[in-house]
Amino acid sequence: MMSRTVFCLLALGIDTAGAFQPPARLATGWTRTTELQSTNDLYGAPTKDLPSFQAAPSPNSMPVPGARGPAVDDATILVQGGSLRTWSYRSPLVEQVQVVLSTEGRPLDADIELWHGPDNTPCKMRVYVENGQLRPFSAVIDTPRGPNTVAIRNIGQLEFPFAADVYANDVEDPSPDCLAASATIQGGALRTYPFDTLVDSVEVLLKTDGRPLNARIELLQGPNNNKQVIELYTEDGFDRPFFCILETPGSGNVVRIVNTAPVEFPMTAAVVPHSINEEMGMGGDGGVVLGGDLAW
Repeated sequence: MMSRTVFCLLALGIDTAGAFQPPARLATGWTRTTELQSTNDLYGAPTKDLPSFQAAPSPNSMPVPGARGPAVDDATILVQGGSLRTWSYRSPLVEQVQVVLSTEGRPLDADIELWHGPDNTPCKMRVYVENGQLRPFSAVIDTPRGPNTVAIRNIGQLEFPFAADVYANDVEDPSPDCLAASATIQGGALRTYPFDTLVDSVEVLLKTDGRPLNARIELLQGPNNNKQVIELYTEDGFDRPFFCILETPGSGNVVRIVNTAPVEFPMTAAVVPHSINEEMGMGGDGGVVLGGDLAW
């Protein structure tokens, strides 16, 4: 039986020796035209041999028919409810960035964090605004010793998006009056700053002597009526002070600063007017609503 099987294989011309060998590569079709690159080449300058591609426009800059959301420009990103957006700055020359958040009139609820290296968050804040169009949030975050990343998360519902813009050019600085008006607030204490109807916006500057900074900033209009709340933490209030501008339209605006740290961690606070409505001071109606019997 064995001799008959061998005879059949020889008659058919089947090569049994090469049955389990891999096929030889063809002479053509296996040449490599692209050089192998490492991950370090991703951050280097592009080579001249590689073709240049034009990036597609960002979906955030393209108009969406029928979409409802705050009006945004080319540099502003629309952050939907529950999503996260980051802005990274690799250059150590960027020492300050300004964060501006706004809505089309709906509430604004966001978490803002500064990432400096892995698992290092030297500054973070929780921001709530009742009306993001009437009172947009604007704050300056110090970013010394780059690289740094600013992370903004919309912790509101899906129906409440907001527009976010982070830029490092033309950052607003505290005025000389704000730098000269610092007052000490002990740990666990609070201080209130009432403002006149003529004041449209105020400057708030918080800092320490190098200790951690824990504070809560509240903008009230009426008794226990919070229009804007900022819960702030900074690991070094001298290296990373906090500066923001609060919009104060209308009358009866009061800024309340609470030092939420223990008594061993005092801080200095300065709250001064930033802009004044000159038209109201020159005899405007001041937002007066007439009532009663107009037939008289």
